[in-house]
Amino acid sequence: MEAIKACELCEAARFTEWYYEDDECWVAECEACCVPMIVWKTHDPHPDESTKAKLHSRLLSVATSVFDYEPYIDDNMRNIPDHYHAHARGRGLGFAQTPRRREC
Repeated sequence: MEAIKACELCEAARFTEWYYEDDECWVAECEACCVPMIVWKTHDPHPDESTKAKLHSRLLSVATSVFDYEPYIDDNMRNIPDHYHAHARGRGLGFAQTPRRREC
């Protein structure tokens, strides 16, 4: 019998800074690429379009309130393809380049 692999995103370990959390999702700095990432709390790679739109809107809202950059949504789930998540990458930023924080 094959063991079920644990899901890092379901585990939701707080290795990096978290910016937002509610009953549906959480937003934190991605451990691998250092940009804001939203994770749907449901272990499923395919949210319906309405849910996906809400998640993307929340991610962009959090990203632009914390950082000073022009984000775009990247939801190509390269390393964890079985749990929906998306990154707010920055136009003009290199991979693993954290955007500059807004001044308070």
